[in-house]
Amino acid sequence: MPHILLAEDDDSMREFLEMALKKAGHDVTATADGLEALAALDKDDSYDLLLTDIVMPGMDGIELSQTAAKKRPDLKVMFITGFTGIAKSHSVANDKAHIVSKPFHLNDLVEQVETLLAA
Repeated sequence: MPHILLAEDDDSMREFLEMALKKAGHDVTATADGLEALAALDKDDSYDLLLTDIVMPGMDGIELSQTAAKKRPDLKVMFITGFTGIAKSHSVANDKAHIVSKPFHLNDLVEQVETLLAA
């Protein structure tokens, strides 16, 4: 069962994402921001995917992904954001990083997660 680390500061969005991913058969650890996600990553190195919002208080998703990549170079990354231009303007994209723009349908996101995990 794939293990996903979810970082999303919006409570409702985080709950919807967690529910949809669990329903699809994934093990999900949901965190409220980048610092909480980084702490979870430090405690558990079994994550297959970091699914993170970009704009969050404390540590944003870009910094989180860069820090996570140093700890776990094999960790796949998917950004969810309403600010696609920000993600593309930073050097966040590597062969494991993908960007999904808000708004999106939960089924589409789950499908993209499945595709990324299978790659």
